[in-house]
Amino acid sequence: MAKHLEKELERLKKMIYSLSARVDESLELAVKSIQENNIELAQKVIADDKLVDNLEIEVEEECLKALALYQPVAIDLRFIIAVMKMNNDLERIGDLAADIAKNGIKISKLPKPKIPLDLHQMTYLVKTIVRKSLDSLINIDPYLAREVIKDDDEINDMKSEMKNEIVEALQREPEHAESLITLLAITHRLERIGDHACNIAEDVIYMVEADIVRHKAAEG
Repeated sequence: MAKHLEKELERLKKMIYSLSARVDESLELAVKSIQENNIELAQKVIADDKLVDNLEIEVEEECLKALALYQPVAIDLRFIIAVMKMNNDLERIGDLAADIAKNGIKISKLPKPKIPLDLHQMTYLVKTIVRKSLDSLINIDPYLAREVIKDDDEINDMKSEMKNEIVEALQREPEHAESLITLLAITHRLERIGDHACNIAEDVIYMVEADIVRHKAAEG
């Protein structure tokens, strides 16, 4: 039974890695579609979101099967529960990437504002913490997970700065209001992706240390 469970856990790791790779590509292409004004890339992200949804269903079914067949306990049980939660967060990241792509299509048809808003750094940070959160689960590394939580604060600060820039630009360039509001929506969705990565990291810490840090972070 123990060997069968071990194989099942390895299978779950591979499945969640496959899902994360798909989501990571979607995020990369969504932002690239905006930077290059490439509608075809954006449409690919939107179409591929169905693949992400299908993978999410497969992972959930595999987790439920493992729970029913092997009745895991302790860290193995917490691992499967963490994968189920992470699975949901990755699916939401995929949805947000598709939303960003839709924003990209919309903004490509609108007059460009003069604001020199650069999404590169924020996107880089978001992608970095998504990958860190995944690595923290696969390697069962609570120390890396805690790095993710710290990095998320930087993303939140960056989003606040961009929001202030956009609000100021709205006052200077009211004729570009629709473009600027769409840019604001993109930064909000990037921030939400960071939040989902943070959720994954918090679940890793709980899995290893049985320590619920979510509310502690909020209180701190």
